Amino acid sequence: MSGPLDLDLLLRGYATGVFPMADSRDNDELFWVEPRVRAILPLSGFHLSRSMAKRLRSGRFRVTADQDFAGVLAGCADRPETWINRPIEEAMVALHTAGVAHSVEVWEAERLVGGVYGVALGRAFFGESMFSRVRDASKAALAFLVARLRAGHFTLLDCQFMTSHLASLGAIDVPRKAYVQLLGEALGSASVPPFPDWRSLDGLLSSSSDPASSVAAGKFIVQLLGQTS
Repeated sequence: MSGPLDLDLLLRGYATGVFPMADSRDNDELFWVEPRVRAILPLSGFHLSRSMAKRLRSGRFRVTADQDFAGVLAGCADRPETWINRPIEEAMVALHTAGVAHSVEVWEAERLVGGVYGVALGRAFFGESMFSRVRDASKAALAFLVARLRAGHFTLLDCQFMTSHLASLGAIDVPRKAYVQLLGEALGSASVPPFPDWRSLDGLLSSSSDPASSVAAGKFIVQLLGQTS
């Protein structure tokens, strides 16, 4: 298919376990993907190393949510080969405007150095892509994302395809049948309290001793994620 992505069709695709990709940035053609084996990151199984926990507690990174969605999207597409073409980019910006697509941004001072973005439906978050311009920035983004999903009563973090980077952080492969079951549970239970809420973590962070402090936020996230490996 080519041309603009119909947003309703796109969301129906996510809800059934498929997602769009392109062959390259300059190719407007899209195709739908349904992997036989799906990578997911169990929200209770995120591997936070001691060194990464120390880095988060140091306050080196300032981490925000939905403050620069376009910047994260551009960072993810800024590589020699990318499946994020113009129709996908435009659809994701539209979903963000509608409050369905979200981003986590990682900053050093005022420079955007990493991030992750994806789509939230029910209790499922479909992680689309992440990027890093300095060491550990993408790990910090994923740590804050997992913490945000846990705090917000989500149950499924879809990573699409396995990489060694994701595996080191706790991602696992599941067969398509098992993924569809997890997805169905994540979507079907969304109307049962406690309701999924992308913003729940913001309230928890604002109640910390110093909500503006990157150090305080990092310490809180490490505590929320529990034991380190």
